[in-house]
Amino acid sequence: MLKPNHLFLYGLIAVCCVIEAVLSLGDLGLIGSDHLRQLVYDFGAFWPGLLSNWNPNYAAQPYVMFVTYAFLHGGWMHLSVNMISLWSLGRAVLNRVGQGKFILLYAGTSLCGAAGFALLAPSLRPMVGASGSLFGLLGALVAWEYVDRDNDREGLWDVARVVWLLVVLNLVLWWVMGGQLAWQTHLGGFVGGWIGALLIDNKPRKDR
Repeated sequence: MLKPNHLFLYGLIAVCCVIEAVLSLGDLGLIGSDHLRQLVYDFGAFWPGLLSNWNPNYAAQPYVMFVTYAFLHGGWMHLSVNMISLWSLGRAVLNRVGQGKFILLYAGTSLCGAAGFALLAPSLRPMVGASGSLFGLLGALVAWEYVDRDNDREGLWDVARVVWLLVVLNLVLWWVMGGQLAWQTHLGGFVGGWIGALLIDNKPRKDR
């Protein structure tokens, strides 16, 4: 049975899947043209150059791209990994703070992920994917675990281990992908998620 407070989560997943389905059909030449994906990326991906001296395709693009990039993906594998992660992490956050704060946190970490990429990426290549917000949700969950364990006077090694594993995972993926991993987005999202979690709900588990 679908839970009403999960509707936004279902909607996010559905929108991302529909967009990727349309782009995949375009890749096959079944709708539009085989250049459809590139056209959509041109208008919706995050392009760091638009924050400097590049001419945008439309006036609001340098601002809108902070949101639209998170709905685009680089293929079904990229989408599948992100949507499975979103389903898992999203439900955990929803169970903690409800739909309203989930929406606020998801949107905020999307912006933070893009900001991280804009500040730290060494090139002007475009960036797409929901991983900024996914690492933001993960950052929020780790922050809440830190608060809960600190309040209960429990050891914080488990929290430190999760952070360490995330660092190692990003290093390995960056190497495997030949430097094409947007770790800057992951970092920005994670930091934004950690801070956002403490701003919207800083009470330990037993006091809630």
